[in-house]
Amino acid sequence: MTIEFETPKPIVNFRFMLQTVADNMMRPVSREMDENEHQIPYDYIEFMHTAMKSTGAGSLAPRESKKEEDPAKPKHAPIAYQSLASMLEMLAWGDVGMYLITPGGGLGAAAVQAAGSPEQKAKFLARFNGEKPTFAAMCMTEPQAGSDTSAIRATAVLDKATNEWILNGEKIFVTAGHKSFVPDEKFGAGFIVVWATIDPTAGRAGMRAFVVEAGTPGVTVTKLEHKLGIRVSDTAAIALVDARVPYDHVLGSPTVEKTTTGFKGAMATFDATRPLVAATGVGVARAALEELKKLLAEQGVTVRYGLPRQKLSAIERDVIDMEIMLKSAWLMVLKAVWMADNQKSNALESSMSKVRAGDIVTKITQKVVEIMGPLGYSREYLLEKWFRDAKITDIYEGTGQINRLVVARQILGYSGAELR
Repeated sequence: MTIEFETPKPIVNFRFMLQTVADNMMRPVSREMDENEHQIPYDYIEFMHTAMKSTGAGSLAPRESKKEEDPAKPKHAPIAYQSLASMLEMLAWGDVGMYLITPGGGLGAAAVQAAGSPEQKAKFLARFNGEKPTFAAMCMTEPQAGSDTSAIRATAVLDKATNEWILNGEKIFVTAGHKSFVPDEKFGAGFIVVWATIDPTAGRAGMRAFVVEAGTPGVTVTKLEHKLGIRVSDTAAIALVDARVPYDHVLGSPTVEKTTTGFKGAMATFDATRPLVAATGVGVARAALEELKKLLAEQGVTVRYGLPRQKLSAIERDVIDMEIMLKSAWLMVLKAVWMADNQKSNALESSMSKVRAGDIVTKITQKVVEIMGPLGYSREYLLEKWFRDAKITDIYEGTGQINRLVVARQILGYSGAELR
């Protein structure tokens, strides 16, 4: 089975629509959204929900088939993750903060997709095709458990009398945590996926994910973070105090086993979503690089492709180097999402794409600001905003340092205990 580099027609058509959205609904309000942190662009959210619902693009939620497949026709591999990567790259090109509040499952749905049973997938993912925009979030990071997710202290205890799980703990830096959990009359009923341990003595083997419905008593959004970039996206702190969830809301086995299947479920989520985060970094980098070339062209500076490197100006060499970085990062994303769609293990490729994208987006946006000098540093253009937005790519969903460790372990064959 080989990777095909021709973009599937459904993705081409959807990207054309997304380009219009980025040009007309995101870029014009990008500065306003950045300066008014946590302001909710309802028009954008409702439009994207309608568009995604009508096309089915960019969603992992199951959809009913309108016609029976012809058994005589060859079956093609699904393109769910390829579609998501292409969609998110274009939306991040428009405004990465607004992309993060695009309705849909996000990390919460990805966790259900990776670790949930068929019945749980049908129950929780179908709501994203409902009448109202709906959000989901994943709650993993804790004050003492950032990159080291095995250090999670949140607990889940089974109350046998009521057959409910009682959750206690504190989660921080939850992307879209407020929109996913706090009821809003304009949004559908969302949920958060809380990672907790059912046996603190079992280590990673005791880790499980629990779907917690919006508005569940005992769960409180305690804080919204004020951030360097992606300021329109809400990043929440959430406290759980004796919060009760139904027994069947645990993803995976409800009993402790000798294996680390619970922890592997968490890592499988990241294997699926890290390339998507990488795709958003590519989108931001592409936005900055394209704007730089446009501004340079207005000043009579164009890149003379085809000339020997020593005959190019320093700016020309910088632009070409940035284009190489951008294309290499996108190719790594394509390989990782292709593997995800074809149900191939992609832990190595997933982390490699995340490392590469986090690296190039910070380098490209910094270099763009540097080349434009005072204009790049000023608020007259979005260049400085993209510089601020870029860094998060290297931080969330596993820092660049952690993902480099993952890559090294995969290549060298070391365990986490052997290589830290």
